[in-house]
Amino acid sequence: MIEFGTGGWRAIIADGFTKSNVQQLAQAVALDIKNPEVVIGYDRRFLSDVAAKWFSGVLAANGVKVHFIDHAAPTPQIMFAVQQMDLDYGIAITASHNPATYNGIKVFVKDGKDATEKDTKRLENILHDGVEVKSISFEEGLDNGYVSYYNPQNDYIDKILSFIDMSAIRKANLKVLVDTMYGVSKTSLSIILNTTRCELDVINDRHDTLFGGKLPSPSAATLHKLSDMVKASNYDLGIATDGDADRLGIIDNNGKFIHPNTLLSLIYYYLLSYKKWSGPAARNLSTTHMLDRIAKAYGQEVIETPVGFKHITYAMENNGAIIGGESSGGLTIQGHIHGKDGIFAASLLVEMIAVTGKSIHELVEELYEKFGELYTVERDYKFSQAKKEQINNILMKDKSLPDFHNEVERVSYMDGLKVYFTDGSWVSARFSGTEPLLRIFSETETNALSVSYVETLETFLDIKAM
Repeated sequence: MIEFGTGGWRAIIADGFTKSNVQQLAQAVALDIKNPEVVIGYDRRFLSDVAAKWFSGVLAANGVKVHFIDHAAPTPQIMFAVQQMDLDYGIAITASHNPATYNGIKVFVKDGKDATEKDTKRLENILHDGVEVKSISFEEGLDNGYVSYYNPQNDYIDKILSFIDMSAIRKANLKVLVDTMYGVSKTSLSIILNTTRCELDVINDRHDTLFGGKLPSPSAATLHKLSDMVKASNYDLGIATDGDADRLGIIDNNGKFIHPNTLLSLIYYYLLSYKKWSGPAARNLSTTHMLDRIAKAYGQEVIETPVGFKHITYAMENNGAIIGGESSGGLTIQGHIHGKDGIFAASLLVEMIAVTGKSIHELVEELYEKFGELYTVERDYKFSQAKKEQINNILMKDKSLPDFHNEVERVSYMDGLKVYFTDGSWVSARFSGTEPLLRIFSETETNALSVSYVETLETFLDIKAM
């Protein structure tokens, strides 16, 4: 059964991700669509290009015109294309940062937004009722005109270049190292950084469907090579993007990994303090409350959402937020596409260094000096189906809590469990919407306290971290 999570539908290749399932989902889209025109793109994962053609063949057989992006493309570029062409649907064949054994499909709707739960539930209901797949070959679609090649790359890059301060970056003479993590960001980032006269080098850019044997997810654990090279060769910045380039990780000029929570806070601070913007921020419930401290200092507010960037997008739209982001490294700002974009975020960070004349390390120190430092601990846990049900019963049905030895202000069950303490610290636990994992997060003013909250929940639920 095809079930959507927080970031589209993802499944293990040859188990759930099969030709039959891809074609069935395509048929559901064909039955649901009102404006019979779709843009389709794919990343560099195993089967992504082939699956994109399977999907296209079904749409073409149903009389839907397919604009097929003629290269492995970043997910944000596909979202941009949906927005630019004013389409009802867009499709990206990707499993983003999941292990190499996975593939998946992200669905975008009007204005290039992530499909809402209402949208995906409608597709799931169509599939549940059963569909009769109509399909032709990709080549037949090209011959009869229902499939045509399309390349939004230049327009997408021009949109980013129009948004950033190219003059300031050109004057800064920055030296940047990019780790594409065997994904799809090389062309776009290279053009942007070369256009702004950065000295640029790129690593891990060959096509490798196993992603070098690592998760294509930019984190402290996966960016050791980038860190070592930045430090050894005196780069101003190290940039890494995940498999489909909608998220990023940063290594500062000292070779230190900068947590996405800190990056998001830095950019919000930059927009308010240096660019003199004004407006709220939107974040999910697992993302840093440093944003709340910054917002309060500038007379703004923060909107908290469930996990899933679609919730952040709609919170931004409904509340006039100027930035939205999540602790896994995805963010966007007002005026750009309605979804996370690692390429755009990287470009904005380069601008921030150029405009302020300060390194990322110096800007982080400035942030901590003004707002204090918060410590985040996050751990993942695998479980059996029986254990998942047990955890769900304890936390969500019985609403049982351990003694955290701190005064609880309130408890939220908006998306899993989140406990807010009166001193501003918090701890959360929720099942991942992209992988079979339980995730526990905690943020406090000391690392020891954050660890204690996480370990208290571990003991209470009788689980061990991976």
